[in-house]
Amino acid sequence: MKVLVVPVTPFQQNCSVLVCERTRKAAIVDPGGDLDRIVNAVEAQGATPEKILLTHGHIDHCGGTAELAARLGIPVEGPQHEDAFWIDQLPEQGRMFGFPRLSAFTPDRWLEGGDTVRFGEQEMTVRFCPGHTPGHVIFFHPHDRVAFVGDVLFHGSIGRTDFPRGDLETLLGSIVSQLWPLGDDVTFVPGHGPASTFGEERRSNPFVSDAALARHGA
Repeated sequence: MKVLVVPVTPFQQNCSVLVCERTRKAAIVDPGGDLDRIVNAVEAQGATPEKILLTHGHIDHCGGTAELAARLGIPVEGPQHEDAFWIDQLPEQGRMFGFPRLSAFTPDRWLEGGDTVRFGEQEMTVRFCPGHTPGHVIFFHPHDRVAFVGDVLFHGSIGRTDFPRGDLETLLGSIVSQLWPLGDDVTFVPGHGPASTFGEERRSNPFVSDAALARHGA
């Protein structure tokens, strides 16, 4: 599987274009906006987009979803249904943040932890990781040892929990129970900023390193 990270929107959100190199089918993870840039990245790979995958319902991650799905004629999978209230607010959020006109939508498939998503010959598992938002999910590719974690975890930081229905203890629990067991060798692509590995964050992240969690009592 080939991974291309395409930063989009004024928030510089990491939209990921995933290409099955055997079939040239592609999945687009978190198309927050700048759709021409995303489509150009897919076309430059000679790939055919097959579906959109969403980690959560915040505007910078899913703002362009309705338009892109209609433009390409492809289905949307994710996030978990508890994020529906965020997706329903997209038109209002778009006006607040000065985005082009945005549309709310209903995914073709809500996801739950333990589900599987597929494109081409690629298969990823879904893990439910609430805390940043109540319906946040992440996607893990076991063969390539790579995870797409949205705003759960960053290089040197963690997702914010001061948004409606965010919760710090829930987020920490998601990281410890859903991410760390995947293995220290797993590379993750966060929603913003550079990639890292779970092992590196367990060593050095001031919020969720093993030492920090021990102090926190987690």
